[in-house]
Amino acid sequence: MAKPLVIVESPAKAKTLGRFLGNKYRVEASYGHIRDLPESAAEVPKEIKQKEWGRLGVDVERDFTPYYVVPGDKKKQVAHLKTAVKDASELLLATDPDREGESISWHLAQVLKPRIPIRRIVFHEITEDAVKDALAHPGEVNENLVRAQESRRILDRLYGYTLSPVLWKKVQTGLSAGRVQSVAVRLIVEREEQRRAFRSGVYWDAEARLKGEGREFVATLVRIDDERIATGKDFDAQTGALKSAKVRLLDEPATLRLVEAITANTPWRVTSVDQKPGVERPAPPFTTSTLTQEASRKLGFSTERTMQIAQRLFQGVEVGDGTIEGLITYHRTDSTTLSDKAIGESARVIREMFGAEYYDGPRRYQTKVKNAQEAHEAIRPTDFRLAPSRLEGVLDPDDLNVYELVWKRTMASQMVDARVLRTTIELTARGPAGEAVALTASGKAIEFAGFRRAYVEGSDDPIAELEEQEAILPTCKVGDAIARDGSTPVTLIGVDPKRHETTPPARFTEASLIKELERAGIGRPSTYAPTIATIVRRGYVFRQGKALVPSFTAFAVTKLLREHFGDFVDVGFTAEMEEDLDEISRGEREWLHFIREFYHGDGKHRGLLPAVEKGEEKADYPVLDLGTDPESGESVRVRIGRFGPFVQLGEGGRGRTASLPEDVAPADLAVEKALELVRAKAEGPRSLGVDPATGQNVYLMTGRYGAYVQLGETPEPTGKKKGAAKAEKPKRASLQAGMTESSVTLEDALKLLSLPRELGLHPDDNEPIVTNFGRFGPYVKHGNEFRSLESDEDVFAISFDAALALLRAPKQSRRRQAAPKKVLRELTENGTTLRLLAGRYGPYVTDGTTNASIPKTSTPESITFEQAMELLRARRDAGPAPRRPARGRRAAAGTATRKSRRKAARA
Repeated sequence: MAKPLVIVESPAKAKTLGRFLGNKYRVEASYGHIRDLPESAAEVPKEIKQKEWGRLGVDVERDFTPYYVVPGDKKKQVAHLKTAVKDASELLLATDPDREGESISWHLAQVLKPRIPIRRIVFHEITEDAVKDALAHPGEVNENLVRAQESRRILDRLYGYTLSPVLWKKVQTGLSAGRVQSVAVRLIVEREEQRRAFRSGVYWDAEARLKGEGREFVATLVRIDDERIATGKDFDAQTGALKSAKVRLLDEPATLRLVEAITANTPWRVTSVDQKPGVERPAPPFTTSTLTQEASRKLGFSTERTMQIAQRLFQGVEVGDGTIEGLITYHRTDSTTLSDKAIGESARVIREMFGAEYYDGPRRYQTKVKNAQEAHEAIRPTDFRLAPSRLEGVLDPDDLNVYELVWKRTMASQMVDARVLRTTIELTARGPAGEAVALTASGKAIEFAGFRRAYVEGSDDPIAELEEQEAILPTCKVGDAIARDGSTPVTLIGVDPKRHETTPPARFTEASLIKELERAGIGRPSTYAPTIATIVRRGYVFRQGKALVPSFTAFAVTKLLREHFGDFVDVGFTAEMEEDLDEISRGEREWLHFIREFYHGDGKHRGLLPAVEKGEEKADYPVLDLGTDPESGESVRVRIGRFGPFVQLGEGGRGRTASLPEDVAPADLAVEKALELVRAKAEGPRSLGVDPATGQNVYLMTGRYGAYVQLGETPEPTGKKKGAAKAEKPKRASLQAGMTESSVTLEDALKLLSLPRELGLHPDDNEPIVTNFGRFGPYVKHGNEFRSLESDEDVFAISFDAALALLRAPKQSRRRQAAPKKVLRELTENGTTLRLLAGRYGPYVTDGTTNASIPKTSTPESITFEQAMELLRARRDAGPAPRRPARGRRAAAGTATRKSRRKAARA
């Protein structure tokens, strides 16, 4: 009998839905998009291959008609779906509830061409109730959303395929331009330019250490008589000079004299006590942007990693042999609103977990992002009763950390304000000439925690975050004395002079970049992760800790695009295009007119095509000017060559250029460092000594990937003569973490050059077991099997037996490493050891292969070795548990489906 066919994007989502729907429905996955514009020349349809615009896959001559193709790796799945449609009674398109999901549904309908009824079902959480409600209220594919998404795809193809060839000609082959990625790179480059232009300023102040009521606190110098003491904000970032004459700039001698005088001239007096009660309000529930920002700040996760975890939490998480239904609502959203149902459920849980005083009514948040259309709710838990503590040991640590952020943030968003009391105390001392010297101490007491019981938002500014922490000052009143001898309630411990240096603007992190993109209206929830991943993968940006540092290639590309195609990397222009796409999604703008204006221009604005035709003629080879050589007066520049960025002195030539290491930040490359690289290259590599085993010299060298050591000489190039034998490259090894060019010794170099280290032959196949350093750190390897080592020293120290044991142990992905189980008891007899462990579903016994639950009639303390063996035998004899679909909602006390709980209980 024919049954409805439900199509979703991913196999995991299909598995979860299949469990809800049972055998009355057939659920299949499309594995993402089933068709797209051609990505390679081989995919371009024959009928357009000879067209001038054929490589675009978009007919720019006739209404920008897109030519979609089914990629080779999707043809098998499309054929499978076509067969499934033939046997179906109706087609239910259940892709994600955003523009991209709508587009996937539309493409499925276009390619499968079903002769059965087609319905679109949408749900923002993958729970049984939500799915059943969606089935009860099917709709149609939203053509406006589809047209907006397809317009975005055409727009991005025209942008990338038209501008990228200019970069190939003028900068370097293989580069690419992207409508959103180029603007993101521009923001990062311009922040780096600000750092290059920054000039540091120095200022001094003093800090007093005091103690009262058993607590220490500090007070900072702020004023001498009526003159305010200069702080970092009073300096010009471009010149490093003081901007205002109305503040007093202290130098070191003046500060030392002042500190000596106010330390001696005690007692001090309390001249002001200012107390202000205030409230702190919770942050709104998460959107895609704020979730990725917070996961970056608090967990150190990349945007891509956070979104992958959120995808798992949304579509259902596999646990053992079962699956937990979706734990959070749809994760691509720019809305901060919560449904009435969610507000009601969170209210009940807040009262139960925290108390009635922590809830006084629903809180509703206004979405700040214009046209928040990606989903209708913020990211929230699907079941508020499921506190993170109940998922410990069930979810992978990464998944649990992100779920905990979502749960706590949503709960806090509905709780009452925190009540605080902010206190500022002014202390006055006497300076060397009797002048009044004022110092202030600031504190904050939390009188009622409110939402802070559940969650406090992080900050991109560590100092600001520190200032928001509680700091309770002792009770003081105006006129109180402060002495050093302990005779007063508040005691002066000491005064220290403090030197400060202004700092350049901080580089963007993933969190602050997404915040800036969202503020400027650039991109949408579905674009943040791929945009950042793309600019890192293509070498425009590299990471230093959390900071995003632009490469010199990014500088060259941004300079070219900004000077000759400024409109198309302008923040405002790009944001305006996002608004145009939003208007298309609402049916307020005609898509073809928008694309035509963008590509050809409209009289007021030049189009992309004429801009490229004009800009290509004028564009010069981009460079970064570092300054001049103080000895010769010649220019020192960075250029981009065939093998990457390099420094050039004057007009270049032999001995006047040097490659730049890839991890050099443009703002940190001064003329002196650049000239040092040129001189080092001209002088040749530094010899560390002679290898006693081979008699060859060992050199320390620097290349585009950083410093490395080399055994022997670099062979002279032999040209490209056909059939000529290639000279054998000398052995090389990169310096490892903790090694510097100045500290590396011959012994260090020989250890590195000895790798890979062979430990012996594997007893199974007589193939070697070796250790070495790799992209992800130290490892041991046998054939195609790799295992990570705990430390760099293990590469040189691990024994053959230890390496063999490590290779024979089951391989675990980092994501799948579960929290260690608590050992309750160990039972040993005749050389056999059984362990009794605390599992998430109760105590169980294991021999390392088979697990068996301990009956409720027994306790871990009473189980004997014989009884444990009997439990294990019975578990093995029972064979695999039968599979059947779960029925009904999960119990409030559980987290897995009934099926997974039964199987886990047997374990």
